[in-house]
Amino acid sequence: MNDLPRHRIIKILTAQLPEKPTDAAINLWELMATQIISVIGESGFSSIYARSLFLTQSTCPWLPADSTAPEEHRFAALKKSLDGQPPSQANEANNLLLTTFTDILASLIGETLTNHLLDLAWGGNDALDRSGNEVQNE
Repeated sequence: MNDLPRHRIIKILTAQLPEKPTDAAINLWELMATQIISVIGESGFSSIYARSLFLTQSTCPWLPADSTAPEEHRFAALKKSLDGQPPSQANEANNLLLTTFTDILASLIGETLTNHLLDLAWGGNDALDRSGNEVQNE
């Protein structure tokens, strides 16, 4: 599962601020949502997000069940759920949720377009360079 570059990038990005995983998590989601909505629309994003939450709840049952909040409060329930957990557990859950979301997205629009959108959302080459360095150092 962690052999895909986007999986490594997610792991790196979610580990960068372990003392404030909720703030980092919501920031990643907001940046990603902007790029993905521009391609698949609000309803497409919401559908994938809802499915990702549903699938991730088998491992993290405390994640929110309802993802139908209006755009300006899209991640409020996620933030509240993550805030209620220890930082390491919140970080792991967000990592799993992002990975699940991007796996679904890639199955629908392809790996190349998914990676391009994530590059646009999360700073592109910097994250990719860190991902490559992580793998070489392991």
